[in-house]
Order: sequence, then structure tokens, then C-alpha cells
Amino acid sequence: MKYVVILLVSLLAFLHPFAQSKKGNESKRAQIPIVIGITVDQMRADYIDRFWNDYSNSGFKRLVQFGAFSKNCQYNYMPTFTGPGHAAIYTGSTPAYNGIVANDWFVRKLNKMTYCASDSTVVGVGTNSASGKMSPHYLCATTIGDELKMSNDGKSKVIGIALKDRGAILPAGRTADAAYWFVGGSEGQWVSSSWYIETLPDWVNTFNINPKFAQSYLKEIWNLLLPESCYDESMVDNNPYEIPFKGTIRPTFPHNLDSLSKLNGQYELLKATPQGNKLTVDFALAAIDGEKLGQDTFTDLLCLSFSATDYVGHQFGIQSRELQDIYLRLDLEIARLLNELDKKFGKDNYLIFLSADHAGAPTPSALSKQKGSAGYWNSDSFEMALETHLQEIYGTGDWVINESNQNIFLNRTFIREKKLNLFEIQEKVVQFCNNNANIQSAYTATALAKGNQTDFFAQKAQLGYSNESGDVIYILKPNFMEYGPQGTTHGSPFSYDSHVPFILYGKNISHKTYQGLTHVSDIAPTVCAYLNIGFPSACIGNPVQQMLTLKRK
Repeated sequence: MKYVVILLVSLLAFLHPFAQSKKGNESKRAQIPIVIGITVDQMRADYIDRFWNDYSNSGFKRLVQFGAFSKNCQYNYMPTFTGPGHAAIYTGSTPAYNGIVANDWFVRKLNKMTYCASDSTVVGVGTNSASGKMSPHYLCATTIGDELKMSNDGKSKVIGIALKDRGAILPAGRTADAAYWFVGGSEGQWVSSSWYIETLPDWVNTFNINPKFAQSYLKEIWNLLLPESCYDESMVDNNPYEIPFKGTIRPTFPHNLDSLSKLNGQYELLKATPQGNKLTVDFALAAIDGEKLGQDTFTDLLCLSFSATDYVGHQFGIQSRELQDIYLRLDLEIARLLNELDKKFGKDNYLIFLSADHAGAPTPSALSKQKGSAGYWNSDSFEMALETHLQEIYGTGDWVINESNQNIFLNRTFIREKKLNLFEIQEKVVQFCNNNANIQSAYTATALAKGNQTDFFAQKAQLGYSNESGDVIYILKPNFMEYGPQGTTHGSPFSYDSHVPFILYGKNISHKTYQGLTHVSDIAPTVCAYLNIGFPSACIGNPVQQMLTLKRK
């Protein structure tokens, strides 16, 4: 009890400077016109320092040099995927509490996979394709935006924007005014769903039908932004560890987007190029004007996710020149965004918070070539071997019904019919996993559900575990992944996937580089503390007091 009292007193102490006096003893939150939440998909924390010398002075450098930068921000759960990451940033929680356990997960009662944003009960707005049948209905926790709207009876506006549907929907939350995502293929349109709106606003229609839109972004030739000598942080351009665009032999510059689009998904190609980030900023600026964000006395929230960095990371890997170049170009887009915010709202008269939904792993084939410990995993072969192992112990039968996201789902109906002990079989599976040379560790659902895990990785597995998870969760050894020999992926609990930036910038935020450990679940309560609003409903994080220090006048 004493600890709780001390914690509450400390919390009130650092929140106090952000309150403004009114008549009597009442107070209200510090008013700023707009908050911009930026999520950079697959951004490792070390990209700030790695590309520092090549960044402009007006993008990432401006945020770091004049804002508060947490250099040791970590995901405290696994799996480190896009859907869970976006949900974690804005809910201050983990998959165990917010319901988003993966991008796609196996649903026992349906005996099939489901997608984190899919919703058959809604229809697309701006599209007739399945791409529009999306909503946040799987999200079972409030977000920063939900809490902001509740603080003033819905008078704040909350908008989510991303090339990926889940990157727009999950940050915006269940009560948002709208979320918009980009449908590629032959459409090339920003769309939404009936969860939010019935028809696209005029400003969206104007943006979509503008003759300079969509097609103009494909007219670009993607070449290096800077002289080739500046890319000494990356591999040589022509290397065997990158995936070429379809229709090409080598993954090398220049990339002619117009000619590539025919074999690479038409407008879908934009998502895997710097043009996708430019498109996102253009649409975000149109949203600020079209929705009149920041134009009244109530703070608005724009949730902005840059998805193109993830597509490029997957295709070319973290050591590619394409990866470095897209970050140098993203830096310029962030600078453009900041410049426009200055014009619209006054210099620094807003709040920016920036992080990433996950980081990214080194390409195992490249790491192995350098004598590093790395390799590849085949879950299909593993599942077949496990099935054979269980049949040898318990007899013929279909013992494993699904293996996905390193979750093993046992056939519980069959196990009950056989009157066998589920926990005993789970333990047999764990033993089998631990005998595999490429598996770091494995945990039963029974043990994770009980809590109180002391092992570092077991704690991460536990915070990612829910009733939707498998009977056994296993972790591959560091730098092992299920992927092809080119490009890379993410999802592990290791630092290369869990270490991301967290930057707070804007009104009343002083410069600070904070080296202490923070978790991604601390981001939402930090932003909410700044705004003096309630924390999201499932929040398990704490405000980072060191990042909320007032500027000296």
C-alpha cells in the first residue's frame, strides 16, 4: 500500500506542470491543437544513429535534437508483428490484454485463420473489394484516441492513416472518426469502411480523383538520393541477399516504377517504394485541411503510419541500399510534415510522438556468410515430425490441428475423446521442442496462463499470450527465422526485433536523451499524461517522467 501511495504522489507531481489554472481550484489539460502519432513500420532504433550523418537537419535530427529521445525502448512481448505493435503503441498494453495476438491467428472454434482487422459485418467505403471489409472489432482495449474523445464528450477528432489497413485502423481505435488505407492493384484509392463512415468525405474523393494522383507517383524513377559514396553503411548494391522486383534480374538501382508496376501489382508497387511514404504525407496534409484538424479548442489526434519502410525491409533486408535510401527520403518527408505543421499551428505548437511497430532482423544467409550464427526454419517439416512423435507415444490420430506464429494447437476434442491429460501432452510437446537444435525454448499454455514467469523470454511469451494462443509457444534461436534466403522478417523477442525508437517532440517538451529502459507500453500513458487524460483501459505501462520535463523559459 505504501508503494502505491508513493507512486500516486509521484505521478501527480509530474503531471502538475501540464495543468493550467482556472478560476477556483479547477484545472484543465494543456491545450494544443493537434497530436501526431507517427509509427514507422519496421524501424530499428539504431537507424537513428546509423544514418545520422546522411539525414537532413529538419527531420529525424530535429526531433532528436529538440525533443526527448528514449534510446532503449523495447517491446516487452512476442510476437513482434505489425498488428500487435500498432495496438501496443496506442493502447499501452500487450496482446495478452488488447486482443491483437498476431497479424493473422488461428481461431479454434472456426478451425481457420483470421486477420486482425477483417470484419465480414462491414462494407468497404470507396471500394467494393474485400480490402474494404475491415474494422477494429478485434481490438478489446481503448486507445489514446478513444480516451481523448471520452475526455470531452467526443469533441476531439481522431483520424488514422496508413497504406496498410491495420496500420490505420488499430491506432485510431474503435471510436475514431475515420481510418483510411490505400488499396493498390488497379484501384489506387484511399478507402475506409462502414465501421466509421457511410461515404467518403468530399476531400477524400477530391484527392482520389485528382488527375495528378496515383498515376503520378508511378512516374518516378527510384534512384539513390545521395551520391553513392554516402551509402557506406550498407552493402554493395548488387548482392545475393535481396529480392529483385518481378520482371528484373538484379535488385539494383535505378528502379523504374512505371515499367515495374505492370508485373508488381500496379498501384500496389507504391507500398514498396519511397513514393508510398510521400503519398502518405500528401494524404495526411489533405486530411488536416479537409477535416479541419486543430482548428477548434479541442485537441485532435492524427495517427500516421509509414508502411513502405516495412515492405522495403522485407524485400531487400536491413543492410540494403534500398533500406538506407528509403529512410533518407522518409527523413525529408518528416521534415516536410513538420514544416507544414509549423505553418498551420505555429512552430512546435503541437505534439509529435514517434515509434515503430517492431524492428527487423539481419538476413540469416548474409549473416551466415560472415560466420555468424543464423539459419532458417521450416514449420511444415517441424509439424510433421511432431505429429509423428505424438503418434509414436499416443497412437494413430490427428494430434496437431495447426501450427502458426510459432504456436502449436493441439486437437483438444480428440484428446478429450481419448480421455488423455491435455497438460501432459503439452509437456511432451515442450520436451520435443527443447530437443530441437534450432529452438531456444518452449512454454505450455497452461504455464503461461498461470502467470508469474521468471524467465526473461517466458515473460515476453506470457505478455503475448491470450486465449487465442496455442497450447505450446516456442521461440527459435537468435537469428533463425522462417523466410526465404533473401530479404528479412521479424516477430522474435530478441533485440533486433524488439528495440525501437521512442521520440516525444513539441510544445513544452525539452531536449533529453534518455538511456533508461522503457517499454512500448509506456508510450500511450506518457502521451495521455501529457494531455492530462485517462490512460487506455488495458494500459499496463507507466508515463516516462524523464521525457515529460518542461522546457526552461
